[in-house]
Amino acid sequence: MSETPPVERAGYVAIVGRPNVGKSTLLNRLVGQKLAITSAKPQTTRHRLLGIRTEDGIQAVFVDTPGMHPDEGRALNRYLNRTATGALEGVDLVLVVLQGTHWTQQDQRVVELVKAGGQPAVAVVNKVDLVTDKAALLPQLERLGAQGCFSEIVPVCARKGSGIDRLVQVVGRLLPEGGPLFPTDQVTDRSQSFLAAEIVREKLMRHLHQELPYVCTVSIESFDEQPSGTEIGAVIWVERASHKGIVIGKGGTMLKQIGSEARVDLETLLETHVFLRLWVRERSGWTDDDLALRTLGYQSD
Repeated sequence: MSETPPVERAGYVAIVGRPNVGKSTLLNRLVGQKLAITSAKPQTTRHRLLGIRTEDGIQAVFVDTPGMHPDEGRALNRYLNRTATGALEGVDLVLVVLQGTHWTQQDQRVVELVKAGGQPAVAVVNKVDLVTDKAALLPQLERLGAQGCFSEIVPVCARKGSGIDRLVQVVGRLLPEGGPLFPTDQVTDRSQSFLAAEIVREKLMRHLHQELPYVCTVSIESFDEQPSGTEIGAVIWVERASHKGIVIGKGGTMLKQIGSEARVDLETLLETHVFLRLWVRERSGWTDDDLALRTLGYQSD
Protein backbone atom coordinates (compact mmCIF):
# COMPACT_ATOMS: atom_id res chain seq x y z
CA MET A 1 0.00 0.00 0.00
CA SER A 2 1.45 3.35 -1.03
CA GLU A 3 2.11 5.97 1.62
CA THR A 4 0.32 9.31 1.60
CA PRO A 5 2.74 11.90 0.19
CA PRO A 6 3.83 14.61 2.65
CA VAL A 7 2.15 17.98 2.32
CA GLU A 8 4.45 20.36 0.45
CA ARG A 9 1.98 23.14 -0.36
CA ALA A 10 -0.72 24.47 1.95
CA GLY A 11 -2.81 27.57 2.48
CA TYR A 12 -6.15 29.21 3.10
CA VAL A 13 -8.50 29.72 0.15
CA ALA A 14 -11.46 32.09 0.58
CA ILE A 15 -14.56 31.32 -1.48
CA VAL A 16 -16.43 34.60 -2.05
CA GLY A 17 -19.21 35.96 -4.23
CA ARG A 18 -22.68 37.42 -4.16
CA PRO A 19 -25.56 35.31 -2.78
CA ASN A 20 -26.79 32.26 -4.67
CA VAL A 21 -23.84 31.69 -7.00
CA GLY A 22 -23.11 28.23 -5.55
CA LYS A 23 -20.27 28.86 -3.08
CA SER A 24 -21.41 26.23 -0.56
CA THR A 25 -22.08 23.64 -3.25
CA LEU A 26 -18.56 24.31 -4.55
CA LEU A 27 -17.06 23.86 -1.08
CA ASN A 28 -18.84 20.53 -0.63
CA ARG A 29 -17.66 19.35 -4.03
CA LEU A 30 -14.05 20.38 -3.36
CA VAL A 31 -13.97 18.64 0.02
CA GLY A 32 -15.84 15.58 -1.23
CA GLN A 33 -18.60 15.57 1.38
CA LYS A 34 -21.46 17.74 2.59
CA LEU A 35 -20.26 20.25 5.15
CA ALA A 36 -22.04 23.44 4.11
CA ILE A 37 -25.82 23.59 3.90
CA THR A 38 -27.45 24.69 0.65
CA SER A 39 -30.76 26.06 -0.57
CA ALA A 40 -32.06 28.31 -3.34
CA LYS A 41 -32.56 31.18 -0.88
CA PRO A 42 -30.02 33.90 -0.06
CA GLN A 43 -28.55 33.98 3.46
CA THR A 44 -28.43 30.19 3.63
CA THR A 45 -24.75 30.49 4.60
CA ARG A 46 -24.43 32.63 7.73
CA HIS A 47 -21.13 31.51 9.26
CA ARG A 48 -17.55 31.09 8.20
CA LEU A 49 -16.88 27.41 7.64
CA LEU A 50 -13.60 25.68 6.85
CA GLY A 51 -13.49 22.70 4.52
CA ILE A 52 -10.09 21.00 4.36
CA ARG A 53 -8.89 18.99 1.38
CA THR A 54 -5.57 17.14 1.74
CA GLU A 55 -4.49 15.23 -1.36
CA ASP A 56 -1.41 14.65 -3.52
CA GLY A 57 0.88 16.65 -1.26
CA ILE A 58 -1.42 19.69 -1.12
CA GLN A 59 -3.61 20.90 1.73
CA ALA A 60 -6.18 23.52 0.70
CA VAL A 61 -8.17 25.02 3.57
CA PHE A 62 -11.27 26.40 1.87
CA VAL A 63 -13.18 29.15 3.69
CA ASP A 64 -16.89 29.24 2.83
CA THR A 65 -18.53 32.60 3.49
CA PRO A 66 -21.94 34.28 3.35
CA GLY A 67 -22.81 36.05 0.12
CA MET A 68 -21.71 39.68 -0.06
CA HIS A 69 -24.67 42.04 -0.49
CA PRO A 70 -25.37 45.76 0.00
CA ASP A 71 -28.19 45.37 2.56
CA GLU A 72 -26.90 46.59 5.94
CA GLY A 73 -30.35 47.10 7.47
CA ARG A 74 -30.39 44.61 10.35
CA ALA A 75 -27.67 43.52 12.73
CA LEU A 76 -27.76 40.08 11.13
CA ASN A 77 -27.08 41.57 7.68
CA ARG A 78 -24.17 43.56 9.06
CA TYR A 79 -22.79 40.41 10.68
CA LEU A 80 -23.04 38.51 7.38
CA ASN A 81 -21.16 41.20 5.49
CA ARG A 82 -18.46 41.42 8.19
CA THR A 83 -18.03 37.66 8.04
CA ALA A 84 -17.80 37.66 4.24
CA THR A 85 -15.33 40.54 3.93
CA GLY A 86 -13.32 39.38 6.96
CA ALA A 87 -12.65 36.07 5.21
CA LEU A 88 -10.40 37.93 2.76
CA GLU A 89 -7.94 38.78 5.53
CA GLY A 90 -4.95 36.50 5.91
CA VAL A 91 -5.79 34.09 3.09
CA ASP A 92 -3.36 32.91 0.44
CA LEU A 93 -5.81 32.70 -2.45
CA VAL A 94 -9.32 33.90 -3.29
CA LEU A 95 -11.86 32.07 -5.42
CA VAL A 96 -14.40 34.57 -6.78
CA VAL A 97 -17.51 32.60 -7.73
CA LEU A 98 -19.82 33.94 -10.44
CA GLN A 99 -22.85 32.47 -12.18
CA GLY A 100 -22.59 31.57 -15.86
CA THR A 101 -23.26 34.57 -18.07
CA HIS A 102 -24.75 36.68 -15.26
CA TRP A 103 -23.00 39.87 -14.16
CA THR A 104 -24.39 42.29 -11.59
CA GLN A 105 -23.28 45.31 -9.62
CA GLN A 106 -22.85 42.96 -6.66
CA ASP A 107 -20.40 40.88 -8.70
CA GLN A 108 -18.43 44.01 -9.52
CA ARG A 109 -18.42 45.01 -5.84
CA VAL A 110 -16.97 41.63 -4.87
CA VAL A 111 -14.27 41.94 -7.54
CA GLU A 112 -13.34 45.43 -6.30
CA LEU A 113 -12.98 44.13 -2.73
CA VAL A 114 -10.74 41.34 -3.97
CA LYS A 115 -8.64 43.81 -5.94
CA ALA A 116 -8.24 45.97 -2.83
CA GLY A 117 -7.07 42.95 -0.83
CA GLY A 118 -4.29 42.18 -3.27
CA GLN A 119 -4.28 38.40 -2.81
CA PRO A 120 -3.91 36.06 -5.78
CA ALA A 121 -7.37 35.34 -7.17
CA VAL A 122 -9.10 32.87 -9.47
CA ALA A 123 -12.45 33.52 -11.15
CA VAL A 124 -14.72 30.47 -10.91
CA VAL A 125 -17.58 30.66 -13.40
CA ASN A 126 -20.15 28.30 -11.93
CA LYS A 127 -23.38 26.79 -13.31
CA VAL A 128 -22.04 26.63 -16.86
CA ASP A 129 -24.32 23.62 -17.41
CA LEU A 130 -27.21 26.10 -17.54
CA VAL A 131 -25.63 27.90 -20.52
CA THR A 132 -26.75 25.93 -23.59
CA ASP A 133 -24.78 28.05 -26.08
CA LYS A 134 -21.22 27.99 -24.75
CA ALA A 135 -20.31 30.86 -27.07
CA ALA A 136 -22.49 33.03 -24.82
CA LEU A 137 -19.84 32.61 -22.10
CA LEU A 138 -17.21 34.48 -24.11
CA PRO A 139 -18.31 38.01 -23.09
CA GLN A 140 -18.22 36.94 -19.43
CA LEU A 141 -14.75 35.43 -19.79
CA GLU A 142 -13.51 38.54 -21.58
CA ARG A 143 -15.02 40.79 -18.89
CA LEU A 144 -13.27 38.81 -16.17
CA GLY A 145 -9.98 38.84 -18.05
CA ALA A 146 -10.21 42.62 -18.34
CA GLN A 147 -10.46 42.98 -14.55
CA GLY A 148 -6.71 42.39 -14.35
CA CYS A 149 -6.78 40.58 -11.00
CA PHE A 150 -7.35 36.94 -11.90
CA SER A 151 -4.51 34.45 -12.34
CA GLU A 152 -6.92 31.96 -13.92
CA ILE A 153 -10.54 31.77 -15.07
CA VAL A 154 -12.08 28.32 -14.55
CA PRO A 155 -15.59 27.39 -15.74
CA VAL A 156 -17.20 24.70 -13.55
CA CYS A 157 -20.45 23.06 -12.63
CA ALA A 158 -20.14 22.49 -8.88
CA ARG A 159 -23.41 20.56 -8.75
CA LYS A 160 -22.26 17.95 -11.28
CA GLY A 161 -18.52 18.16 -10.67
CA SER A 162 -17.38 19.21 -14.14
CA GLY A 163 -14.28 21.42 -14.17
CA ILE A 164 -13.48 20.65 -10.52
CA ASP A 165 -10.33 18.63 -11.29
CA ARG A 166 -8.86 21.55 -13.20
CA LEU A 167 -9.81 23.97 -10.40
CA VAL A 168 -8.07 21.73 -7.84
CA GLN A 169 -4.93 21.74 -9.99
CA VAL A 170 -5.01 25.53 -10.29
CA VAL A 171 -5.46 25.97 -6.53
CA GLY A 172 -2.60 23.58 -5.77
CA ARG A 173 -0.28 25.43 -8.13
CA LEU A 174 -1.04 28.82 -6.57
CA LEU A 175 -0.76 27.86 -2.90
CA PRO A 176 2.53 28.64 -1.12
CA GLU A 177 5.04 25.99 -0.15
CA GLY A 178 4.70 24.72 3.39
CA GLY A 179 3.63 21.90 5.65
CA PRO A 180 0.07 21.07 6.69
CA LEU A 181 -1.98 23.59 8.65
CA PHE A 182 -4.30 20.91 10.05
CA PRO A 183 -4.05 17.16 10.63
CA THR A 184 -4.26 15.46 7.25
CA ASP A 185 -7.41 13.52 8.21
CA GLN A 186 -9.33 16.59 9.40
CA VAL A 187 -12.04 17.95 7.07
CA THR A 188 -13.46 20.94 8.99
CA ASP A 189 -12.88 23.16 12.00
CA ARG A 190 -16.51 23.00 13.14
CA SER A 191 -17.96 20.74 15.82
CA GLN A 192 -20.56 18.08 15.15
CA SER A 193 -23.12 20.07 17.17
CA PHE A 194 -22.56 23.12 14.94
CA LEU A 195 -23.07 21.00 11.82
CA ALA A 196 -26.21 19.49 13.39
CA ALA A 197 -27.71 22.95 13.95
CA GLU A 198 -26.91 23.89 10.37
CA ILE A 199 -28.61 20.78 9.00
CA VAL A 200 -31.82 21.62 10.85
CA ARG A 201 -31.62 25.21 9.60
CA GLU A 202 -31.16 23.97 6.04
CA LYS A 203 -34.53 22.22 6.22
CA LEU A 204 -36.12 25.43 7.52
CA MET A 205 -34.62 27.37 4.59
CA ARG A 206 -35.96 24.84 2.11
CA HIS A 207 -39.49 24.49 3.48
CA LEU A 208 -40.39 27.96 4.80
CA HIS A 209 -41.27 30.90 2.58
CA GLN A 210 -41.46 34.70 2.48
CA GLU A 211 -39.69 36.28 5.48
CA LEU A 212 -39.71 33.24 7.77
CA PRO A 213 -36.45 31.53 6.65
CA TYR A 214 -34.56 34.74 7.40
CA VAL A 215 -35.86 35.19 10.96
CA CYS A 216 -35.24 31.58 12.04
CA THR A 217 -32.09 30.21 13.61
CA VAL A 218 -31.19 27.00 15.44
CA SER A 219 -29.26 26.30 18.62
CA ILE A 220 -28.30 22.92 20.09
CA GLU A 221 -29.36 22.39 23.70
CA SER A 222 -28.08 18.84 24.07
CA PHE A 223 -25.79 16.51 22.13
CA ASP A 224 -25.42 13.18 23.90
CA GLU A 225 -23.51 10.33 22.26
CA GLN A 226 -24.60 6.88 23.46
CA PRO A 227 -23.77 3.34 22.26
CA SER A 228 -27.31 3.09 20.87
CA GLY A 229 -27.06 6.39 18.98
CA THR A 230 -26.78 10.15 19.42
CA GLU A 231 -29.51 12.12 21.16
CA ILE A 232 -29.81 15.72 19.94
CA GLY A 233 -32.08 18.43 21.31
CA ALA A 234 -32.39 21.52 19.09
CA VAL A 235 -34.28 24.79 19.51
CA ILE A 236 -35.65 26.66 16.50
CA TRP A 237 -35.78 30.37 17.35
CA VAL A 238 -38.25 32.72 15.68
CA GLU A 239 -38.96 36.43 16.08
CA ARG A 240 -42.72 36.48 16.68
CA ALA A 241 -45.34 34.27 18.28
CA SER A 242 -47.17 34.05 14.94
CA HIS A 243 -44.08 32.44 13.42
CA LYS A 244 -44.23 29.52 15.86
CA GLY A 245 -47.49 28.20 14.46
CA ILE A 246 -46.17 28.28 10.90
CA VAL A 247 -42.96 26.45 11.79
CA ILE A 248 -44.88 23.82 13.74
CA GLY A 249 -47.60 23.50 11.08
CA LYS A 250 -51.10 22.12 11.37
CA GLY A 251 -51.01 19.19 13.75
CA GLY A 252 -47.22 19.52 13.90
CA THR A 253 -46.82 18.42 10.27
CA MET A 254 -44.20 21.01 9.28
CA LEU A 255 -42.03 20.39 12.33
CA LYS A 256 -42.26 16.63 11.80
CA GLN A 257 -41.17 16.97 8.18
CA ILE A 258 -38.24 19.21 9.10
CA GLY A 259 -37.20 16.81 11.84
CA SER A 260 -37.52 13.73 9.63
CA GLU A 261 -35.40 15.18 6.82
CA ALA A 262 -32.80 16.54 9.25
CA ARG A 263 -32.54 13.16 10.97
CA VAL A 264 -31.66 11.43 7.69
CA ASP A 265 -28.80 13.86 7.01
CA LEU A 266 -27.61 13.71 10.62
CA GLU A 267 -27.40 9.93 10.52
CA THR A 268 -25.30 10.18 7.35
CA LEU A 269 -23.03 12.78 8.97
CA LEU A 270 -22.63 11.00 12.31
CA GLU A 271 -22.79 7.44 10.95
CA THR A 272 -25.07 6.35 13.78
CA HIS A 273 -28.74 6.30 14.75
CA VAL A 274 -30.00 9.75 15.75
CA PHE A 275 -32.77 10.68 18.17
CA LEU A 276 -33.71 14.27 17.30
CA ARG A 277 -36.03 16.45 19.37
CA LEU A 278 -37.07 19.91 18.17
CA TRP A 279 -38.65 22.82 20.05
CA VAL A 280 -39.80 26.17 18.65
CA ARG A 281 -39.28 29.25 20.83
CA GLU A 282 -39.70 32.99 20.36
CA ARG A 283 -36.99 35.62 20.83
CA SER A 284 -38.37 38.96 19.74
CA GLY A 285 -36.19 40.99 17.36
CA TRP A 286 -33.16 38.72 17.55
CA THR A 287 -32.04 39.53 13.97
CA ASP A 288 -31.51 43.19 14.92
CA ASP A 289 -30.00 42.66 18.37
CA ASP A 290 -26.21 42.34 18.57
CA LEU A 291 -26.30 40.72 22.01
CA ALA A 292 -28.93 38.21 20.91
CA LEU A 293 -26.86 37.37 17.86
CA ARG A 294 -23.81 36.61 19.99
CA THR A 295 -25.77 34.43 22.42
CA LEU A 296 -27.22 32.49 19.45
CA GLY A 297 -23.76 31.77 18.05
CA TYR A 298 -23.27 34.63 15.59
CA GLN A 299 -19.78 35.65 16.64
CA SER A 300 -17.20 37.18 14.33
CA ASP A 301 -13.99 35.17 14.07
